[in-house]
Amino acid sequence: MAKVSLIGGGSWGIALAVLLHKNGHQVTVWSALESEVEMLAKDREHKMMPGVILPKDILCTGDDRTAVAGQDLLVFAVASSYTRSTAARLSPLVRQGQMILNVAKGIEEKTLMILSQIIEQEIPQADVAVMSGPSHAEEVGRGMPTTIVVGAKSKATAEYIQGLFMSEVFRVYVSSDILGMELGGALKNVVALAAGIADGLGYGDNTKAALITRGITEIARLGTAMGGKFETFCGLTGIGDLIVTCASMHSRNRRAGILIGQGKTYEEAMAEVKMVVEGVYSAKAAMALAKKYNVQLPIIEQVNQILFEGKSADQAVKELMLRDKKIEVSEAQWET
Repeated sequence: MAKVSLIGGGSWGIALAVLLHKNGHQVTVWSALESEVEMLAKDREHKMMPGVILPKDILCTGDDRTAVAGQDLLVFAVASSYTRSTAARLSPLVRQGQMILNVAKGIEEKTLMILSQIIEQEIPQADVAVMSGPSHAEEVGRGMPTTIVVGAKSKATAEYIQGLFMSEVFRVYVSSDILGMELGGALKNVVALAAGIADGLGYGDNTKAALITRGITEIARLGTAMGGKFETFCGLTGIGDLIVTCASMHSRNRRAGILIGQGKTYEEAMAEVKMVVEGVYSAKAAMALAKKYNVQLPIIEQVNQILFEGKSADQAVKELMLRDKKIEVSEAQWET
């Protein structure tokens, strides 16, 4: 039995807390929001995930020391925009070599850092790993079969965390490609916004398939330029996560995209979804990275123009369709 704290009491933190408890571990859920701690302690469920019940022996707390001291693993499940402030807040309490698992997805707009890099910067004494893949909290919390990947610099760390989470409904693979995993997880949210916008415009399956396929091409193009492994973008944390986020109504990014496609601003869409829409925060960072590494991201570029420059979704689609003629597989050789 391990002692594990979920740093973040949102839907993903709650889903993983229930999973880890079923695996026999001693689980603590920490939240910076006093109202959230009170709700979880009293109701034993999160209002965003009704029906997923926290067992009574899971401790819900807002006390930093209680959440950090003596734990075998800290699981960072806060929204990407709060990763740095949360890491800085808890850093003085984190011991040398403490394992921290980041399960959020995003890129910091100002620094262009992935979340594991932010945690390492704020908590340099920690052993930081990541977990990503096609895994909606709503389904994990209800015990639906899910596959996911843990990435770490050390094989021993990856395999230890793999052992904590593995169950008959939660299969965990391991990887050394932290960068590729995190880029896939962050950038797919931007493409999912595009997929939702297409849905909001009333487009069909042909459009969705095109966005997913060309979207993973853009993600892999940037990711490999930055040093990620191409195989990572072909796997669970790349195309797998992209498919589920573009196709499911559990996806807050797709839901927000639908509202934007119907004519709402991204601020109005986020207010209606009532959850953090990570793709909005990653979109500008993606374009800054594209410029830095000199790669083209036409879908992500159009999403940025819709979100921040007032371009109509209809016009963005037309511009994507009427781009210069291209060859799909650049390495292919013609017979004649």
